[in-house]
Amino acid sequence: MTSVTSATSTTATGSTSTSGNGITADYSTFLNLLTAQIQNQDPLSPMDTTQWTQQLVQYSQVEQALKTNDYLKTIASNSGDTMSNAVSYIGKTVQTSDATATLKNGSADWNYNTADDAASVTLKVTDSKGNVLYTETNSDVSSGDHSFSWDGKTSAGKTETSGDYTLTVTAKDSNGSAVTTTTGVTGTVNSASTASDGTVQIDVNGTLVPLSSVTKVS
Repeated sequence: MTSVTSATSTTATGSTSTSGNGITADYSTFLNLLTAQIQNQDPLSPMDTTQWTQQLVQYSQVEQALKTNDYLKTIASNSGDTMSNAVSYIGKTVQTSDATATLKNGSADWNYNTADDAASVTLKVTDSKGNVLYTETNSDVSSGDHSFSWDGKTSAGKTETSGDYTLTVTAKDSNGSAVTTTTGVTGTVNSASTASDGTVQIDVNGTLVPLSSVTKVS
């Protein structure tokens, strides 16, 4: 009896440090231990029903506390990305750090920046599965901001349908050393909405990007 009670206490205490993803497994373990505790109790001195009821209540409180903490973390992470902030961007031109653009009406547009002069810059467009669809290499690219527009045609000559595509930019100097680059989407904000995960997003020329990715507003 004593050993089973001790194991139950340890499980309930340890659950306070587990993540929300493991709460279901811990709860099942707790119930199994509680059942064993009841089955192995001394029939001449049975456990008071209020005792194990209180244990269930205590564990439920721990479960609720974990869920509350997860909820508060979500609120904290989105504290600066409110819908009111997003709405204030509508009609303005923004620059983002999101490298995914939407191919719409035969065009997907990005902007990229090279920190220093580059001897060669390779542009790769990939689909949502990571497949490389188009590759282009430019030479003698100066430092600063640049733009790239893709018409949806792959290197193999196939025309892709509308959808989201990602641009990857790799730059090297004359010595073959990597040059720092950044990639994003620039355009006018048409609308604001809330994504399924609760984050606030804006529509930039038909591309939905997180509000948190905005790096410049004009």
